[in-house]
Amino acid sequence: MIKVRFHGRGGQGMKTSSRILGTAAFLSGLYAQDFPIYGAERRGAPVVAFTVISEEPILERGYIFDPDILLISDETLLLDKQTDPTKGVSKESIVFINSSKNKKHFEERIGKKVIVEDLTQIALETLGRPILSTLIAGVATKLVGIKQKYLEEAVKEELEQIGISEEIIRKNVLAATVGYNKVQEVKIEKIRSLEPEVKVVEIEYDNPEISTPVISFVANSYLKKTGTWRVFKPVINYQKCKSCRLCYVYCPESAIKWENNFPVVDYENCKGCLICAQECPLKAIETTREGE
Repeated sequence: MIKVRFHGRGGQGMKTSSRILGTAAFLSGLYAQDFPIYGAERRGAPVVAFTVISEEPILERGYIFDPDILLISDETLLLDKQTDPTKGVSKESIVFINSSKNKKHFEERIGKKVIVEDLTQIALETLGRPILSTLIAGVATKLVGIKQKYLEEAVKEELEQIGISEEIIRKNVLAATVGYNKVQEVKIEKIRSLEPEVKVVEIEYDNPEISTPVISFVANSYLKKTGTWRVFKPVINYQKCKSCRLCYVYCPESAIKWENNFPVVDYENCKGCLICAQECPLKAIETTREGE
């Protein structure tokens, strides 16, 4: 499993970055989960997004405290003690920072596994605006080890869903590939891009008698006939009955017995709750007024 955390500001597209990475992973045959967390809903406010990628089903969802890969789209976030984007980063984590500064400027604080590229300048050259979503997604996809073709497909799919024009999508695909090729793949706990194995699971059912209570066998309740409590009684239409056993299982008083692979109502103990008739999927149990 690889855990990726994106830190940016509102308007920079971190939510889209995490979605593109998750979609690229999914298209490559892996399991993926992506989601953002918003602070104040305004441009420039800190935003965090997450993507988890695995060869196995992902059974948990929540804030990533210990990312394997951290991507920071705005270096000024490093000065924000409340946001603290590097919190939880270990010596093994890979940290990417969008900055025009030299790598050595950050190594002393963050460590040797830091990658620095000026994506803002690339965005201005390719998109004409400082929108970083596809560039950051391209970098993340390369660091995770997913092939470029899946990145390109993911960019198209995600941007088409939000109604972006074909021309803008084309520019964003270009920007994503530029970001992808700007960084080298780094050695981390690798995941292989593979087609998931299809497994057929056969579910075996035990006989319902194993867990069905039989109240008439306890103490003297068998001697107390409760069939006189009824106003209506269930009547089974055996021409419709398919022996699904649902009436047998749902009867709260075990007043339905199983004989010759068919249900039989014990009218001496049936109280007439008619749960069996309600649960019968084929409506093979009719209700009749007692005495008729």
